[in-house]
Amino acid sequence: MSIAPTLDYEHRFLSSGARLLAGIDEVGRGAIAGPVTVGIAVVDLSRPVLLDDVRDSKLLKESDRERLEPLVRSWSIASAVGHASASEIDAMGIIAALRTAGTRAWLQILAAGVTPDVVLLDGSHNWLSPETQASLFDDAPAGPGCDAPVHTLVKADMQCLSVAAASILAKVERDRLMRTLHTEFPAFAWNENKGYGTASHKEALKAAGPTPYHRVSWQIL
Repeated sequence: MSIAPTLDYEHRFLSSGARLLAGIDEVGRGAIAGPVTVGIAVVDLSRPVLLDDVRDSKLLKESDRERLEPLVRSWSIASAVGHASASEIDAMGIIAALRTAGTRAWLQILAAGVTPDVVLLDGSHNWLSPETQASLFDDAPAGPGCDAPVHTLVKADMQCLSVAAASILAKVERDRLMRTLHTEFPAFAWNENKGYGTASHKEALKAAGPTPYHRVSWQIL
C-alpha cells in the first residue's frame, strides 16, 4: 500500500495561531457527465489523531472508500460535500463551478457551527477564493465564498490526511450520485465509468446523444 498521509504538514499552521484546518479536495473535474464535487474535512490541529487506512481516494478500491467514509465523518470536527451540476459547469465554466461546489460545502460547515481558521487545498492554484478567481479567470466572476486563508499544495491528497479524507468524502458521494443517475440513463454505464469519458461511454453518447447530465459545452466526442 502507498505511504500513509499524516497531519505533519497541517501542523505547520499551528505556529500562525490556526487551530481548525479545513482539508479540501475535488472530484469529477475531468468527467464529461455529472457534477463536479468538492469535499471538506475539518481537523482540530490541537488534537492530532490519525485515521488508519485513509489514502487519496484514487488509490483506494470502491469498497474501501465506502467503508472509510463514515469513519472519516466521525473523525472530522465537521465535514461536508458540495456539488455543481453539469448545466452549471456549462453556464459558468469549470473554475467557477468548482468554487460554487466548494462554497456550498463551506456553507454547510459554517451552518454546523464550525469556522475553520485556515484551508489546505489540493492543487497548484486557488480556485476557491472569489477574489483570486475574479482576477485570474474570465469565467469565474467574484461572488460569496470561503473567506478563510487558503493555502494550496500539489499532491496534498497524497501526503496530507485532512485532504485525503476530504477526497474520500467527495468521491463516495459523487459515485453514489452517478449510480443513481445510471438508473435513469443506463446506456451510458455511469455505474461503472462515473461519467468519465471512457470509450464505451463515448460510443453510447454517439448513438443516443447527450443527456441533461452531460457537459455539452465541452468537446465531449
